[in-house]
Amino acid sequence: MSASMPTTQRRENADNIVVVKLGGSVLGSRDTSLEDVARLKKEGYLPVVVHGGAAAVNNWLKRLNITPKIVQGERVTDKDTLDVVAAVLAGLVNKETVAMLLDLGIKAVGLSGVDAGMIRGRTRGADWGYMGDATGVDPSVIATLLEDGFVPVVSPVSLNKADNPVRLLNINGDPVAGELAAALQAERLVFLTDVPGIRDSGGEVINTLSAAEAEYLVNTGVATGGMVPKIRAAVRASAAGTVTSIVDGRQPHILYNEITRGGSGTSISALGQRATYD
Repeated sequence: MSASMPTTQRRENADNIVVVKLGGSVLGSRDTSLEDVARLKKEGYLPVVVHGGAAAVNNWLKRLNITPKIVQGERVTDKDTLDVVAAVLAGLVNKETVAMLLDLGIKAVGLSGVDAGMIRGRTRGADWGYMGDATGVDPSVIATLLEDGFVPVVSPVSLNKADNPVRLLNINGDPVAGELAAALQAERLVFLTDVPGIRDSGGEVINTLSAAEAEYLVNTGVATGGMVPKIRAAVRASAAGTVTSIVDGRQPHILYNEITRGGSGTSISALGQRATYD
């Protein structure tokens, strides 16, 4: 489904590509995530930031007297909700994130999945409205920005390829991050969330999982809610050799520490192995 980076680009850059998914629960909490993105960039990594913004969307829905509906961690999206999602995520949240990175001395560019047809998708069914799933990914604009020294900041508002006059689509930021990590053949994918990691049936955080083991937790109902799209994104990325970490973004500098030292949260890879560090 996804288009990968050209082979020469893969050899030169992919080992340094880090896709970072900022959750709405982390954004706006004055955490250190963007400071870590800036530090990683200055140290030679190639960060790609994918952001959510559920709290901001819910705040604007409340202002407009629109009742949000969340199922398994994903937003049922009627047309009014889609308008708010597009305005808040591709507009306000995206540009605020870019502005914060610029303040940290980093050249950042804000995009949505619509730009250059980067993320294309289809609605998943009438019950979901304009919430959809990705059917195609073209990472070429991201690869170009990385090559030119920019940090891409991606909103998950995407292009609706269905035969429908509504051209925009709401896709959960977690699978968007997974699809981009796979298409870019990124070394790492990190989800910054508000929990310490994936918990087992007894409530203990699991340090390491294979893709198959992670899928089992979803299929048996051990993993629920917002963890489900994260796990599915990690499984998708693992097929391209990407190692995924799910960590507590409320912890100071956890992003930088996880990328450079590891050992935090839950790690998911094809064979259940953590990334190695020099």
